[in-house]
Formats: sequence, structure tokens, C-alpha cells
Amino acid sequence: MPDIVDIAVNAGSFNTLVTAVQAAGLVDFLRSPGPFTVFAPTDEAFAKLPPGTVQTLVQNIPQLTRILSYHVVPGRLMQADIEGLQSLTSLEGSPIRIDTSDAFEVKNATVVAADVEADNGVIHVIDNVILMG
Repeated sequence: MPDIVDIAVNAGSFNTLVTAVQAAGLVDFLRSPGPFTVFAPTDEAFAKLPPGTVQTLVQNIPQLTRILSYHVVPGRLMQADIEGLQSLTSLEGSPIRIDTSDAFEVKNATVVAADVEADNGVIHVIDNVILMG
């Protein structure tokens, strides 16, 4: 089974995320055994950010790393494991608000595809980039 990075690269809808992960030097980390739960913004999600945001982040590696780490939770958490929880603690250390009362929502994003299994974890595809704060 492919790892999280291979799935993101091969999907074709995570080019911005893959570029950001490469710029932040997190590829080897996300290829490690983990396991990890990744809330993965699509290219369309990144496109919703104000113009120039991605370019600015790629030039500020510490901030980029913090934001990317905010999209990762330690462990393999399927949607069923997250149901009913109010928050998860990100790899970055901050809580991520969860709401599964109607849709499966993670802070300001809706999960559009859940439980994409990888060798070293699980990916939940989201429609917005989640920002800390």
C-alpha cells in the first residue's frame, strides 16, 4: 500500500500541498511509519486563500511548517474514531475543532473524502486550508 506522500502525489489534486510539503522538508517525515492522520487540502482549497499567500508561506519555512503540522494528527484516526469528538490535538500542538453533528467538519473545512487509507496512516480530504487561531 502506498504511503501518504505517494497517495498525495499520485492523486493529482494535491499539487500545491505536495509542493508545500517539499518546501518545508517534510517529505521524509510523512513517509515515516507514523501512523498519521492528515487533513489534506486540495488544490482548490489552496486557491481559496488570498492571492500570494502560498508564495509567502513557501518563503517563510517556519510558518509553513507550523501550518502543515496543524493539518496532521498523530495516530490512524478513521472518521468513525473521530465521530463525537470535539477536538483533536495537531502535531503542531494546537487543538483542531471537530464537528461531526451534520457534516464531518474540521475547523473551517468540510471533509469531502474520508478514510483514504495509506500504509502509514489515513488521509481525510478537506475543502479549505485550516489555519491556526
